[in-house]
Amino acid sequence: MLDCGFGIRETERRLAKVGVTPGDLAGILVTHEHKDHVGGVFKFARRYRIPVWLSFGTYQAVQGECDSVACHICRDGESIRIGNLQLTPYTVPHDAREPVQYVATDGHMRLGVLTDAGQSTPHLVAALGGCDALVLECNHDRQMLANSTYPPSLRQRIGGAYGHLSNDTSAEILANVDKSRLKIVIGAHLSQQNNTPELALAALTDALDTSQVRVMVACQEEGFGWIDLATGE
Repeated sequence: MLDCGFGIRETERRLAKVGVTPGDLAGILVTHEHKDHVGGVFKFARRYRIPVWLSFGTYQAVQGECDSVACHICRDGESIRIGNLQLTPYTVPHDAREPVQYVATDGHMRLGVLTDAGQSTPHLVAALGGCDALVLECNHDRQMLANSTYPPSLRQRIGGAYGHLSNDTSAEILANVDKSRLKIVIGAHLSQQNNTPELALAALTDALDTSQVRVMVACQEEGFGWIDLATGE
């Protein structure tokens, strides 16, 4: 499981919705210490005795919550193996202690995940290259953010170089990555106030020059079901 910002009951409910029990989980990967990503990790891991992987910087930020949890440190570019998956963390620009995102592979299919980054970098573009599927943050539409009711300081933080990805920046990343194997793109982490699924979908679709890639947007409340990367369905 990648991150967990929910309480135990809500996490159990969401797992059950896709036919998974807590006992099925072999590990939890953490991207960074912000509460919407890590708030439920350690209570859940402690209850079900699930090991946790996180960067050293993230561990320093949350170590007070780690009692009785088996925590393992991961580093940029150093792959780890959990069950049948090989997972490679890569660093991203975000206002956290040592934020990372992950690319996962079972040796056949490759999935890249990118949320919570303020800008594109050559490092993250290279890390996401050659994936069969990508989950890309489309946090905000720039115009909607500029006109939002958020305080100026919050708008500046979200739209800054260490904040969150706009639709336009996510589209730029998608345009630049190696898409030779790409079948699926999922827009994620949409702001409910500063974006719409339609705007995110349009931005991602416009960045693709092929009709062979399925593009969809994840809903905050419902997420999405299992997707077979081999078939794209």
